[in-house]
Amino acid sequence: MPNTEFPLPDWNRAFGFPFFDGVIKQSCSDFKVDEIVSFKFSDDGEHDWLRIRKTDANTGWVARVFAKHAGVPVRDVGYSGLKDRRAIATQWFSVRRPTAKGTPWERLEIQGIEILEQRRHRTKLRRGAHRGNRFRIVIRAGAIDTLQLYERIDRIRLSGVPNYFGSQRFGHNGGNLVLANEIFNERRLARDKRSIALSAARSFLFNEILSTRVAACSWSHLLNGEPVNLDGSGSHFIPEKIDADLLARLSVFDVHPTGALWGKGVPFGSEEFVALESAVCNTHPTFCTGLVAQGVAMGRRPLRMNVKNLHLEVSNQALTLRFELGRGQYATSVLRELMDVIDG
Repeated sequence: MPNTEFPLPDWNRAFGFPFFDGVIKQSCSDFKVDEIVSFKFSDDGEHDWLRIRKTDANTGWVARVFAKHAGVPVRDVGYSGLKDRRAIATQWFSVRRPTAKGTPWERLEIQGIEILEQRRHRTKLRRGAHRGNRFRIVIRAGAIDTLQLYERIDRIRLSGVPNYFGSQRFGHNGGNLVLANEIFNERRLARDKRSIALSAARSFLFNEILSTRVAACSWSHLLNGEPVNLDGSGSHFIPEKIDADLLARLSVFDVHPTGALWGKGVPFGSEEFVALESAVCNTHPTFCTGLVAQGVAMGRRPLRMNVKNLHLEVSNQALTLRFELGRGQYATSVLRELMDVIDG
């Protein structure tokens, strides 16, 4: 029988082993996520923009529900990012108006979807248009060394955490990586599955690079010849030297070290630095050469993430964490620096 699983490594943690087991998502109300946005609406145009609250609902499923209700193809529904299913999440969608009269959204009554706000805009909502996400996560746990926990929280505030792609990126039991292997062995897949699989392979290689940097204690430091990311942007530059000014900017999360998102193109960085990353990727030659052959473009991603407005509340057998992350960053990558995560 063909292999249907791709076991994921336990990538290196920055602050040592987790010191307790914790259950998350025991109920949807235990995991709340709110999109952080700064949109300016034209209040006209051919798109309805809907801010919704979804409960125990998949983002893609919501998009299909909206497309059916409006009588438009699902490609005419936009959203900025995927949100956890087993959660209460608020986010924006856009839906093309099939006629000038628009869609009667007040008639939509679907369990798990609540429309909070409706606006009109001239353009479709594109992926990555939000600034980030705000989380409130309840963790169910037994007896915990609270002193050690608060010390770990302080370290996270000061240093951030490794910017790993979360396990959900790779699918159940790494199934998206299995699909990637099939693509690299010339199996044809539907466009959406192909995109998910290639993204998973690219993310896996990035996590491998990051794990190597964590092991070397260099994930939050700059190496000579390394491309540096400007916080909150896709811009990168290679500094002529690592001086006091650059280190000061690093300390306040204005700039970040980066890792390769592998693909086709000339690697960015000094010869010595490129050799370091290539050596890691070449331990997975199928993914490395497959991404290039599929024409996936080379990119960069910050190695660390700033965990903003991090607060901890402790009560009987439950912890409540509140924090904010930038777009494309995973709450589970914060949690794994504290605990072994058990989904409820």
